[in-house]
Amino acid sequence: MTAAAATSVTAAAILRPAAGKLMRRAALASLVVSILLVLLKAIAYLVTDSVAMLSALADSGLDVFTSAINLVAVHQALQPADEEHRFGHGKAEPLAGLAQGAFIAGSATFLVIAAINRFLEPRTVEHGAVAIAVMVFSIAAASALVMFQRLVVARTKSVAISADRIHYFGDVVTNVAVLAAILLATQFHLALADPIVGLGVAAFLAWNAWNVFHQSYDQLMDRELPDGERDRIKAIVMRHADVLNMHDLRTRAAGISTFIQLHIELDPAISLTRAHEVSDVVEADILSSFPNAEVIIHQDPAGVETPPELERT
Repeated sequence: MTAAAATSVTAAAILRPAAGKLMRRAALASLVVSILLVLLKAIAYLVTDSVAMLSALADSGLDVFTSAINLVAVHQALQPADEEHRFGHGKAEPLAGLAQGAFIAGSATFLVIAAINRFLEPRTVEHGAVAIAVMVFSIAAASALVMFQRLVVARTKSVAISADRIHYFGDVVTNVAVLAAILLATQFHLALADPIVGLGVAAFLAWNAWNVFHQSYDQLMDRELPDGERDRIKAIVMRHADVLNMHDLRTRAAGISTFIQLHIELDPAISLTRAHEVSDVVEADILSSFPNAEVIIHQDPAGVETPPELERT
């Protein structure tokens, strides 16, 4: 292995434990915040009997469950590859994402039912000051968590933390809407604002559930990386003077790990040793841009037709 390749692999080895540490912190922070908000919103709901507050409570209750799943999934996904799981355990993350999406969708359905019932039997929201104080604190706590999760996702590309961030961003929007509903119901006596906001929150949760499902499904089905990232890989490979062409680029992601396979075409006259050196440099260049990747490069002689596939017996 060339010096450049060795340096890049070392950098990747250093980054992965750091990324794992960040992911574990984000998952634990999510669980702690969700438990705290459930306790506060449960008290506020018992005091106010507000459907909007119930929607916020249901969402935070769901957060406790999904955050616990996330914590387990992140721990599992970060386990190193073993003899039975040669490609690692990264798909634990999108599996957790599917579970999150299912429970988010269930929460949305529950809120629709509660809101419809409140339309049929309107009630006055009581003790608005308590609810307002709880919601202001909830907005601040959820916003701080989302900013931390955004930093973690930017550094690790974690699907589980990304799904959690989307959910908690939805919580910020939800909490703002609930705060508005409580203000309208208590200060301006607009009772219908309470169930209307409940329905709005349900629609927003359903949209979030679809996004989480979509992202998790793509990883479980080994969908190719986005075109922009594939183009970046091609540009990295082709900027090397010894690489005459490339083909059969295959990519996929599993949790924080990315898998990249490709063929490079080289001068047929160069030695095997030189071909190996070129491959190492290309691999190092790819790893510098995709530090959590596993790269497999096959060297082909340029201008030589690919032999026909051997007949299988």
